[in-house]
This record gives sequence, C-alpha cells and structure tokens, in this order.
Amino acid sequence: MPTLENKYWPTFWCVESRAQTVLASLLRSQSLPRVNYRREILSLKDGGEVALDWMEEGCDESAPCVLILPGLTGESQAEYIKCLVFAAQQVGMRVVVFNNRGLGGIELKTPRLYCAANCEDLCEVVQHVRRTLPAHCKLGATGISMGGLILGNYLARKSDEARINLSAAKIISVPWDVHKGSDSIEKPVINNLLGRHLAGSLCRTLRNHLEVYRDIYQDSDIDIQRILRCKTIKEFDQLFTAKQFGYAHVNDYYADATLHNKLDHISVPLLCLSAADDPFQPLDAIPIKAANQCTHVAIIITARGGHIGFLEGWWPSTKDQYMCRLFTEYFTKALFDEDGEFERTANKMHEHFLAKRTVELGSDANVPPAVLLVDKPVEQLEHKVKLM
Repeated sequence: MPTLENKYWPTFWCVESRAQTVLASLLRSQSLPRVNYRREILSLKDGGEVALDWMEEGCDESAPCVLILPGLTGESQAEYIKCLVFAAQQVGMRVVVFNNRGLGGIELKTPRLYCAANCEDLCEVVQHVRRTLPAHCKLGATGISMGGLILGNYLARKSDEARINLSAAKIISVPWDVHKGSDSIEKPVINNLLGRHLAGSLCRTLRNHLEVYRDIYQDSDIDIQRILRCKTIKEFDQLFTAKQFGYAHVNDYYADATLHNKLDHISVPLLCLSAADDPFQPLDAIPIKAANQCTHVAIIITARGGHIGFLEGWWPSTKDQYMCRLFTEYFTKALFDEDGEFERTANKMHEHFLAKRTVELGSDANVPPAVLLVDKPVEQLEHKVKLM
C-alpha cells in the first residue's frame, strides 16, 4: 500500500480537528455531484425494508464489490460516501451502499430503526449481496463512524459467517469506545455543537416516521415529544434507542456496542483508520493493546484528521484524498489480489486465529507468529503505535 510508505501531512492551514471535520464535509458537499445509483429495496424477515444503492457503471462482470455502511444518519448521497464511491469507480470496483431503515428516502415499514450494537439487518444484507453477485466475485465491506460499529460487531459476533461472505473489511473514524465517544462529543463548546447537530438529525429521522410509532408511544411510557426535543445523542439514545432495542439503560447499550473486547473474535482481515484528534473519539479510547493481540486487525492512526476528515495538501482535492487512497489501495489488493498474496496471507492469519482459539480452549497446540496485514505496524506515543 503506497500511501502507508509516506507520512500523512494534513492541510497546514486546517490542522485543528473540528476544522478538518467541518471543512472536509463542506468541500465534498460542494464539489461532488449526485451519484446515479441503481436502487434495490430489500425486504427483511421481520417485514422491514432497507434500500441498497448500487454503482456498477464501467465495471466488468467479474469486478469485486465493496459494501459501504454510512454513519449515524448518513445515506448513499452523503458526501463522505460519494467520495468513496467515486474512488472505487476509478479502479473498476462495484459498490453497494446499505441505507439503514428509515434513511435514504425510504418509508419505514415497521416501528424499528437501527442501533450501533445490532447487526441483524446487516447479516441479511450481506447474505443478499453475496447471493446477488456472481460466485467468483469477491466482496468486501467498509463502515464509516457508526457504520463501523455495526460492521465491527457483525465481524465479531458472526465471525464464521463473515469469513465465508467477506474477503476483507475496513472501518473509518469508528467511535471505538462509545462511552468515551459520547462524553467527548458533549464537551463544550465546539464538540457540543457538532453533537447537537447530530442529535438534531436523529430527531428529524424519528419525526419523519412518527406515524409508524403512533400506536406504540400512545400505549407506553415513551414521551415522544420529549424525545424530539433531545439536544444530545446520549439523551436520544437513553430515551429512545436503548428502550427500542431492549436495554435497561443507555450505558448498557453503549457497553454492548463498544468493540474493545470483541476484536479477538474477528476472522476477516480488518484495516482501521482513526485520527488521534478525532473529536468524537479521544486518543486513549483507541484499543491499541487489544489490536496488537489480534491476528486480523490493524489500526492506522494519523496525528491529525478529525472525524472523517483527513484533508491534505495546500488546497485539498476531493479527487485524491488520503482516506480514499487507503480505501482503494487496500481493497484493490484484497479483492483483485492478482498475485494471490493477500489470500495466502489471510489464510495464514486464519490458521493463527484457529490455533489461538484452540489454545484458549485448553489445547497444547503451538501458535504460529502473527501475520501483519500491512507492511509495518503502526506506532503511537506511549503505546508504541506510529502516528502517520
């Protein structure tokens, strides 16, 4: 991966984390055109529906595919999704974007939205996409922000199923520790403004589908008007998300969504990109120690970059961004894999994974040395993980 051979240099006049976060969003929004997807509506087992937006223009029949999971209230036309879609198109990869229930302009069919800890919908989506693609086509997946939490939980909880269906995975700007991420986004003043903006987006999503919930909130102790006035993500999750998915308290939900104690269950090669200054996730929340003990997880940490920012150059270009280059380089290597090196390495990693799991069950099996997914491990401050 050529990009990892060079140091990441953020735009010198935009190094502050919140500035990176906001400016990246503005630049992409202003410069990237609308994507003309082919929309597919997938009916789920419980009667719900999600929208899958396909971009296959210019792709060969044998082209691999990347499934993309947007963030908290994101959908396929979100600026950070479009930049990845256009990047994939440049290298001949097809893309399908998974719009969560109630997002992307589709009607909510059942009184259920989505949450970071639940991967049931993703399981059905992955199985459907795998069946839809030609048998010889490889499938990868990438999740951004909360989409990374959903994907990470799927990779850990459905480890064997994920390995059958996915050749590689990537997560970007994931809030690793949801407790700490929630605390960070509520800090005054600028972080809190970003958090209020996202909380407002959650409230608007719910408001768009109030009719579906009418019978439920009229017959329960849910105060829908109070929910619609929420000013923070945590408040919304406490009053709505946690209750909807059966958690007694928002802290139980956040503990269930957090990835730290699940990384060693992942059996699909997973590359992660995080910024040390992400306002949604403090540096000490990144699970460096846990990742270093895993066979299939590698984390790249940049000193700057904000949340889904990673702007670089004197004047940032939307056509060749750090985040997009890593995306295309990684999935080109993993999914095209012309020399078979990635698959051979992944198989060695899986042998190590199985041997480690056997040892944990009490066997005396010898565990082979870990195989690194990237050419060199990342090191950072006292954790000895390199800041790019």
